[in-house]
Amino acid sequence: MGQNEIPEVLASYDYIKDPAEIYRQSFSIVRTEADLKSLPDNLRPVAVRLIHSCGMTDIPQDLSYSEDVVTKANEALRNGAPVLTDVEMVAHGIIRKYLPVSNQVICTLNQPEVPELAKQLGTTRSAAAVELWRPHLEGAVIAIGNAPTALFHLLEMVANGAPKPAAILGFPVGFVGAAESKQALATSSLGIPFLTLQGRRGGSAIAAAAVNAMAAGLPEEKVQGISK
Repeated sequence: MGQNEIPEVLASYDYIKDPAEIYRQSFSIVRTEADLKSLPDNLRPVAVRLIHSCGMTDIPQDLSYSEDVVTKANEALRNGAPVLTDVEMVAHGIIRKYLPVSNQVICTLNQPEVPELAKQLGTTRSAAAVELWRPHLEGAVIAIGNAPTALFHLLEMVANGAPKPAAILGFPVGFVGAAESKQALATSSLGIPFLTLQGRRGGSAIAAAAVNAMAAGLPEEKVQGISK
C-alpha cells in the first residue's frame, strides 16, 4: 500500500462526520438540557462553551461572576492583552484563530528559574510561576485551570501591590484548595472582573473554553456561520 493510499474499509459506524453539524447539535443539546435563565444574556454563550468543554449541564448554578467580566475580558483581548495561563494544557486549549489580534498566550510554568523560585518562596511551582507574570500582568486576561496555589498566589500578589489584570477566569480543580481559592476570588475586594466555578470542579478544558468564549462567542455564531 502506498503512503497516501486509502486503506480498504473493513468496519464502518454510523456517526455524524460533518463538523458544522456536530457543533450545531452539540450546542442545541446544551441549550435544551442546561438551565441558563439565571445568567445575564452575555454570559450565556460563555456558559454554553463551558458546558460543551466538560459535558456537565448543571454547572450554571455554580458559576460565580462579576457582571462586567465578559465585557472587560473581551475588551482587553481586542486591545491586545496577553492571556496568562497556569499550565500548558490551558495554553494549548486556547484556539489562536479566535484571538482578535494574535494575542500572546503565556505560560511560565516550565521556565528554568521556577523550581528554585518555588524553593525560595516555600510554595508550589505553579504559584512560583505566577511571580514571572509580573511584567505582563497589567490589563492581562488570566486563565487558571489547574492549580489552586496559582490562584491564591495571584490574589496575594495583587493585594500586595502587583498590577491588576483585566479579568480572572479562575477554574482550578481538585480536592485541596480548589474550592477555597475560588471562594477567595469571588469574595475578593480587589475589584477585578472574574468568572469562576464554585466547588471542586474545574480544569484546563474549562479554563481554555472560557478564553475562547470571551474572544469569539460560539462557533455557531461567529465561526461556522450556522444559524441558530
